Amino acid sequence: MNFPRIYLAMDNSFAAKRWTKPDEWAALIKSLGIECIEASADTEADPFYCGEEYLNEWIDEVKKACLTNKVRVVNFFTGYTSYRTIGLAHPDRRIRNRIINDWLGVMARAAAKVNAGLGFYIHAFPESVLFDPTAFGVAKDKLYDTLAEVARLAKEAGDVPVILEQMYTPHQIPWTIAGTLEYLEQLTRRANIPGYVAIDTGHQTGQYRFLKPSMNDLAMRLEKDEPAPYLGAERLYGMYDDARKGERRSFKEAASRISGEMDKYPHLFARSVDCDLYRWLSEAGCYSPIIHLQQTNGKSSSHLPFTSANNKNGIVDPMAVLKAIAESYEDGEDEKMPPKVRDIYLTFEIFPHTSDTKREIVSALEESVRYWRKWIPEDGALLSGLID
Repeated sequence: MNFPRIYLAMDNSFAAKRWTKPDEWAALIKSLGIECIEASADTEADPFYCGEEYLNEWIDEVKKACLTNKVRVVNFFTGYTSYRTIGLAHPDRRIRNRIINDWLGVMARAAAKVNAGLGFYIHAFPESVLFDPTAFGVAKDKLYDTLAEVARLAKEAGDVPVILEQMYTPHQIPWTIAGTLEYLEQLTRRANIPGYVAIDTGHQTGQYRFLKPSMNDLAMRLEKDEPAPYLGAERLYGMYDDARKGERRSFKEAASRISGEMDKYPHLFARSVDCDLYRWLSEAGCYSPIIHLQQTNGKSSSHLPFTSANNKNGIVDPMAVLKAIAESYEDGEDEKMPPKVRDIYLTFEIFPHTSDTKREIVSALEESVRYWRKWIPEDGALLSGLID
């Protein structure tokens, strides 16, 4: 079994608006005991804000800071600003072209200069698309073609791997395990280039809100005159409310009709396995060169540090994470899928509160690193050795 090498890394988004120069965040991250860095565009490297000329100068500063502090930037990642647009799924080609060429293309060229990967998430589907199965199918197909363009562009920039983050709501795909595997297969086929995903340990906390209710559950709720559960398409709520006003003997029939209509919108529903972090890792961990680490209670994605207080109620356990990743390597390679990754960067993605002080931020990061170093004492160790 070809197990990957495991590294601990730190996303520098915690430094946004605080430690903004490369020599500042590089020195701070090294002082935490981390040598691998994921550089967020939010930390003064967003192409739309700074432009490519400045970004080239910024890269020179990054190289100097890495050399001085004996650290390296292993991945670039899009930030919060670019997360706010439907972006690569925009119906207007001009918008898509601008993001491909003036954002992702610029970042891919920057990543190539430091031998880093490119992680991103810049798309979503508006409700006008989401609630129309035909429109959704067309939009998803177009998005896959657009993501294939990004993969080819990144390859031309210098064999930069593209790493798409998984999300947790229907309008931001991939958000299910099956959808993630479909994306990987589609990108491999359409671009003829392997693409990968970034799994986040807190991005399984929304799917439970989108589980499909059974026909019996619907009938029982109607009989008890309870408000509708999640039904997917907006029009089905009207059907449910009308059924609540009907006669009791018709509740089962109404539940059957509503259930049949829900079947027309499979893209709006999750399965119970999609709510399970460890199922994600055991099925797709081998295709995830970046795994974002945050502590969570399983109900919200708050990007909490791994402090003793948070770990008490947290579901993210380091050894369980490592063992689940190992399960994804039990089977051999699949020719329809990208090659399984040989290096995985377990990357802290911790977001401080705006009002947190420097002392509070650094203390939480230090505690997080100490906690994970119990299981990953040194970078580059084979996963097989870590779980023995």
